[in-house]
Amino acid sequence: QVQLVESGGGLVEPGGSLRLSCAASGTSFDIYDVAWYRQPPGKQRDLVAQISRIGITNYLDSVKGRFTISRDNAKNTVYLQMNSLKPEDTAVYYCNAKLVMLNREYWGQGTQVTVSS
Repeated sequence: QVQLVESGGGLVEPGGSLRLSCAASGTSFDIYDVAWYRQPPGKQRDLVAQISRIGITNYLDSVKGRFTISRDNAKNTVYLQMNSLKPEDTAVYYCNAKLVMLNREYWGQGTQVTVSS
């Protein structure tokens, strides 16, 4: 059974940094395309950043230059380094893993990020 567990969320002041982690179990993470989504209160869930199984990355325009997605396949973990955080980054952040060739998709339970002074 594949499970994704996010960690690293919390409360941070504007301008601060957080690093989110998404740890996978029950599978080898390196065959998956992995993404981070976020869902602010009362709004839809949006794609923030994604990294393909070969390391190609893509970002939401509003986080380019501030967020960095990376993966450590040896640790079965994907990270989201978030710098220069803004109040509008406040949301629940979710990890998503897709294995397109087998039409499989998994979600983590989410981790809350709150940016406030």
